[in-house]
This record gives sequence, structure tokens and C-alpha cells, in this order.
Amino acid sequence: MREVAVTGGDRVEAQIQLGWSINGYGVGDLVARVAEISDAAVDGLVGEYEESYTLAAPLRKGGEKRENLRYAARQELAMRAVLEAGGFGAFTTTFEDLHGLKQLPGLACQRLMADGYGFGAEGDWKTAALVRLGKVMTAGRPGGVSFIEDYTYHLVKGKERVLGAHMLEVCPSIAGDKPSLEVHPLDIGGKADPARLVFDARPGPAVNATLVDMGGRMRMIVAELDVVKPDPMPKLPTARAVWIPRPDFKRGCQGWIEAGGGHHAAFCQAVTAEEWMDFAGMAGLEVVRLGADLDLRALRNELRWNDVAFKLAR
Repeated sequence: MREVAVTGGDRVEAQIQLGWSINGYGVGDLVARVAEISDAAVDGLVGEYEESYTLAAPLRKGGEKRENLRYAARQELAMRAVLEAGGFGAFTTTFEDLHGLKQLPGLACQRLMADGYGFGAEGDWKTAALVRLGKVMTAGRPGGVSFIEDYTYHLVKGKERVLGAHMLEVCPSIAGDKPSLEVHPLDIGGKADPARLVFDARPGPAVNATLVDMGGRMRMIVAELDVVKPDPMPKLPTARAVWIPRPDFKRGCQGWIEAGGGHHAAFCQAVTAEEWMDFAGMAGLEVVRLGADLDLRALRNELRWNDVAFKLAR
């Protein structure tokens, strides 16, 4: 996505310090892969969809949007082939580079995350890498890890909440119940209506982790959350999680903003704050934890001291 600084960053420094190799490829390579996928392969994957999810009526056999679902299956098979051939562990997408594709990948991103790949929307390679790390750290452990965005806020007094979601791509590993497979219009991108899994995240403790490029170093922000059961949202056909930041909505949100947190994060129900802090220590990253004991004045001092300490260390 163009002109969104928070999803970019110093890729050379990331490779030096973290060993991450971040490369770009033309979307035409993916378009060619999509064209190579056979109808038989599509049939097989659509059958898997029918067994795994509750399909909305327009996506069932004979439904008016059945072809949208079949194209989503072609995209998933093609994307999986590209990732496997390149030996990649994570990937990003952007709705500003879709030339030759009929729809923005949604379902494919969700299912690839569920299989352990990292993902970041809008070219966000830092969050894609964190999601992949979370998947590796928690292999075989209950709970889930997903890309997510601070989507909007519920500001009813006494019931303040954060709605985490994205237009399509949230991992079903965090779903509380069987996801619904649906198709809806998406004005962004100007393409056909994409398929996506719709569900609510299971309630319970969780952590958001994000990386911010501070210009000379990277800062990891780890925020503790309590996920709650959301009110019905019939006009929001996306996967979502609703949470209250610790220690409370006002201080948690303010701490995230003052620390420089972006709108994307790795949402983790299987990774603890301590584990993310351990990783940051091993990788030599600055780390800021926002939890039940958050004191905003102390946080401001910590950020000042960290700035000095990392400049001296360099």
C-alpha cells in the first residue's frame, strides 16, 4: 500500500539484526500461477471448504457467487505454490497492486495463516514476520495467532472496547466457533466481491505485539488484553476480536499511542507477553510492555531513557 509509513521500515537493518530476508515479486508471477490451476484441483479444495465451514447460500452449488468462491480457491492454490517454491515463511498483500487478479485474496490469506504462514496486509512485512514467529513459538499449543488491526473503538461510557478486525484477513485459529464462509462487496481495490471467513474470536487473555521502526532501531510493543464476547454486528461481515486493553481502555490505548504503536499487530492467544519479551531480549530489540501495572508517567520516562540508552549503545 502506498504512502503508509508504519507498514514499511528498514529492511536492510531487519536482515542484519533479525535475519529476515524481505523480497518483492511482480504480481504477474502470481497471476500466471492462478491460470495454471486445474478445475479438478479447485473442485477438491472447494469440497474441503464445504466440510470445514458453514457456507452462505450464495456460495453453495448453484449459488450466484459460487464462481467467486472457486476463484478464491484458485488463488489459495496458486499462493501456496509460490510460497512453497520459494521456501517463504510469511507474505504480504496490497489492494493497490492487483493487476490481473479478479479479487483481493481474503480466504487464501486466512487459511494460509491457519497453516502457519505469517501475514501482513498493506505490505506490512514486520507484522507478517511477527505472526510467523508467533506460529512457530506456539506450534501444537492451544490458542491462536493472527494478523489484526485496531479497527475502531466502542466509546459507550463504561463499556469502552477496541474492535480488532480487518477487511478480510484474520486467522481462523482464534475463532470461538465454526467460521461462516461468506462473500460481500469490497469497494477498496475495485475488483470482484471476495470470499472471507466471518467469526468472533474466543474470549480470554491475549497479547498484541507490534514492531515499530524508530529510525536506527526497532521497538517491540507488547500489550496485554482481555478479549470479551462482542455484541452482535450484523453489518460488519468480517472476522473480529473485541478486547479491553490492560489496565483499562483509556490508559491502555494511550500507552499504545505514546509508545508509537501502529494500527497492525500480531494478535496472540497462544503467546504470552513474557515470551515476546524473551524474544526481544535475544534479538537485541527495545521492548515496551503495557500491562496491568501500566503507569503512564513511568512509561514516558522509560521511553526517554530507552532512547538515550540505545543511542549510546550504537
